[in-house]
Amino acid sequence: MARSRYTITETEKPYFLTCTIVEWLPLFTRSALVDIVLDAWRFQQTNQGLKLYGYVVLENHLHYLAQSSDLAKSVASFKSFTARNIINHLEQTRAESTLQRLRFAKRSHKVDRVYQVWQEGSHAELVYSEAVMRQKLDYIHHNPVKRGYVDFAEHWRYSSARSYQGQPGLIDVQRWY
Repeated sequence: MARSRYTITETEKPYFLTCTIVEWLPLFTRSALVDIVLDAWRFQQTNQGLKLYGYVVLENHLHYLAQSSDLAKSVASFKSFTARNIINHLEQTRAESTLQRLRFAKRSHKVDRVYQVWQEGSHAELVYSEAVMRQKLDYIHHNPVKRGYVDFAEHWRYSSARSYQGQPGLIDVQRWY
């Protein structure tokens, strides 16, 4: 049974997805943890047929536009892999206060783990037209600008905005336009 009304039903179309760290903890202020996210997407692009159209990683959540033959499985795999590797990194760097917060935030029904990194669900929204795709790309690319982190979207390092400006980004995306 789905945990959210935002379910992935049309695999031939892209979806706008949001993944949020529990308690909105600012884990992605650590570049090593963002690298884990980018590496996971690269692996999925190469090995699992993920089409990544756009993304932004902010300090405590990320948005991305993606499509695959089994996107629900791709999202679950992404969250599982990144959570495991984020926890490993935090343990290796002895980030005890952060680990304690992740331990405290773990949902009680999650008896198979000690920590929880991601909030449940991914808020998947179907991108059913080119206009919606452009709106979602604009939203994710301008998110850091609206927050006052940068003056121009392409200046945010952890975003596909550079790719849409014809500049090299940190990860390849399939440009929509």
